[in-house]
Amino acid sequence: MKLTARELFDKLTKEYEIIGEKGNINFTLKDLTITVRTKDTVGNLIQEWLRAWLIKNDIDFSLKPNSQDFPDFMLDNDDSTKGLLEVKSFDYNKSANFDVANFMALRRSIVEHPYRLDSSYLIFGYKMVDGALEIADVWLKKIWEITGPSGDWPLKCQVKQDDLVNIRPIKWYNNERTKFKPFDSALEFLKAFQENQYMYGKTRREKDTALFLDRVIDGYKTSTGKEIS
Repeated sequence: MKLTARELFDKLTKEYEIIGEKGNINFTLKDLTITVRTKDTVGNLIQEWLRAWLIKNDIDFSLKPNSQDFPDFMLDNDDSTKGLLEVKSFDYNKSANFDVANFMALRRSIVEHPYRLDSSYLIFGYKMVDGALEIADVWLKKIWEITGPSGDWPLKCQVKQDDLVNIRPIKWYNNERTKFKPFDSALEFLKAFQENQYMYGKTRREKDTALFLDRVIDGYKTSTGKEIS
């Protein structure tokens, strides 16, 4: 069964009613089973659970040969430019702090594959108390709907020793009490991305930085037939 990301999201949240469901994470070695209480592995296990859920429900998908490659799931086996799905998760009792994408890797990727801007992010917010896991909420978003500026950068990023490392999300799910709001469009996201490049010492003087925005806009039109808006 071939589903779009939106159809998959609706099936998972409305038909399967995953939000509010609870479970446990157990580990068995020989004759001893323990309940896992740390949160370190939750994200990977939710992704593995989703894979099993897709198989159980006969939903078409494929995976990259390297599990670390983007995206986590490809929902369109007939067109590798469509149905790109990333899975993210975070502790709902804290701010979302997952890595949206590596800054420099995304810089290369969206110039070579501008259709990546259409990728969907399936995000699980969970609560975990004494090994009991609850799915508090689930969202389906585009990259510009979960990212925004910070006090230091046009596009919020993790910075280590003056290096831009990973793009980080802002609190898209509670805009009332946050100073910085998500971007309104893919184009606004791209403009902020380019501004980061002009501010970043390693990219500000590169020719690729000056050409970045036009290359992505033109490439997106060529690969999708649509204008970036």
